Amino acid sequence: MSERVVILGGAAMGSMVARFLVEQGFPGEITVVERDPSYERASTALSAAGIRTQFDTPLLVEMSLFGADYLRGIGPKMALREEGYLVLSDAAGMETRTRLADMQNASGANVAVLDRSDLSKRFGWLNADDLAGGTIGLSGEGWFDPWAMLSEARARAREGGVSYLRGEARSIEGRDGAVTGVALADGTRLPCDWCVLAAGALSAPLVADLGVALPVAHKKRTGFAFRAPLRNEGMPLVFDISGFWLRPEGQGFIAGIQPPPERDTHAPDDFEPDHDLFLEALWPHIAHRIPAMEELRLDRAWAGHYEMNTLDQNAIIGPHDVFPNLLFCTGFSGHGVQHAPAAGRGIAEWIQCGGYRSLDLAPLGWERIRENRPLHEGMVY
Repeated sequence: MSERVVILGGAAMGSMVARFLVEQGFPGEITVVERDPSYERASTALSAAGIRTQFDTPLLVEMSLFGADYLRGIGPKMALREEGYLVLSDAAGMETRTRLADMQNASGANVAVLDRSDLSKRFGWLNADDLAGGTIGLSGEGWFDPWAMLSEARARAREGGVSYLRGEARSIEGRDGAVTGVALADGTRLPCDWCVLAAGALSAPLVADLGVALPVAHKKRTGFAFRAPLRNEGMPLVFDISGFWLRPEGQGFIAGIQPPPERDTHAPDDFEPDHDLFLEALWPHIAHRIPAMEELRLDRAWAGHYEMNTLDQNAIIGPHDVFPNLLFCTGFSGHGVQHAPAAGRGIAEWIQCGGYRSLDLAPLGWERIRENRPLHEGMVY
């Protein structure tokens, strides 16, 4: 009897796992369970879809580099714009930014270190008075169309015989050190030899009956789209010392900022944009950093959910220790879409080959969660 793989979650992560299983020639049966095939509220569809090599860990740099290569290989329909991430720094943080740039470049990235004079000359619209400098990725950084990426992966998976089942997973079942199946809300039970948990912010409750405490929680993030009297051609994504991010979108811009901690608790079904965040926190910082944006026109706002790993803001990828046929692919904490190709390929390799064959994703595995040994990522927004 051929092996059966059940993937919970059919957005970027789940579909990439299915796509790479097909590409690697997996001979068994693959079923992807997705509760909403429209993906209206999926993090993938609501993502700002940035891709960057400026991370704190070499493995994440390598995952991003593979993601960029993957997107380039798919072609123009991904709308990959390699305009760079401009990460700004004050004097207190500049030594760290420089050290990280050295690590990122040693890992294959192409990151330049800029001083205040460089910033002023290169980005005339930027107020650099309170900055010491910054870093920018000269290639492999920017943004892309997440819907196009999801559609391509899903199409490739279905062409290879993957079944997409509309349904809502209720729990993952297991006994004697193995996952045996998945129970759906309508009473259906799907037996499996492998279960891939790629359900994003909905992941933690699905393993609760197994006694697994998965530190993945909902964190709502609001994005704002606006226009301003500033041309956006050639403008990078800007990550400011205040915590806001901003990038071009169409003829205008989109931006966001984290809510204050006391307002950063949200229900799973809360997709109402935090409109107050714009005037209270975002616009004053944008107007300071980019004076031309003191005057702007807000067009719309939307909200999506991060699958935040509350231990260290990094993904959880790979097998559980007690249930080794349960594979995690969740907890990406806001930088998941860009890492979906590398994560999907790695999980497919584990199922097909019994281990990783390209990038070694073990540093992002369950062991660090069990041992409360965080692998912190510093730039999360």
